[in-house]
Amino acid sequence: SSPAIIMMNHISAIDPILCMGAVTNRFVIPMTKIENAQNWFFNFFIWWWGSYTVRRGEIDRKALMNSIELVKASQMILLAPEGTRHPEGLVEAKDGLAYIATKSDAIVIPTGIAGATDWKERLLKFQRPRIRVNFGRPFRLKAVGERVPREVLTAMSHEAMYQLALAVPDESLRGFYSDVSKATTNYLEFV
Repeated sequence: SSPAIIMMNHISAIDPILCMGAVTNRFVIPMTKIENAQNWFFNFFIWWWGSYTVRRGEIDRKALMNSIELVKASQMILLAPEGTRHPEGLVEAKDGLAYIATKSDAIVIPTGIAGATDWKERLLKFQRPRIRVNFGRPFRLKAVGERVPREVLTAMSHEAMYQLALAVPDESLRGFYSDVSKATTNYLEFV
């Protein structure tokens, strides 16, 4: 199994479950916010799924190193490059995904989710939510040396996010990356 990262847009609480359920040929290890580990209910699922935590709003070096080590060990991890939920659409990404991908030579699989924002309301009305999980074109980020300059990491992040935007089935959820004509692939190598 190749080292891999599933990058998803994050529009609802059930997104990680949807992505993990859509990948049937491999075990997926999700990254989750540290606050979930402090909740007795969620903590059980974090333990059960083998999740690992990240402190949002800061550079969490432990989470970055955990991600890199998992991927180097040929695991498949799941993360949201925006850092938190954005039901209104994609926002500008953090550089963590690009950092992890360049340090681990991982294959990145953009995974777009649509229709999950109103899943609770639909269930309460006994309606089936119309959720779609769509996998985009897998890619690697091209090696640019041992130390990747910050501006290159940011450019890589934007290129990766445009690939995620193309994978999001609902164009209204592409947000910051909605003008896909601006998508470049200078640092991407499709696999």
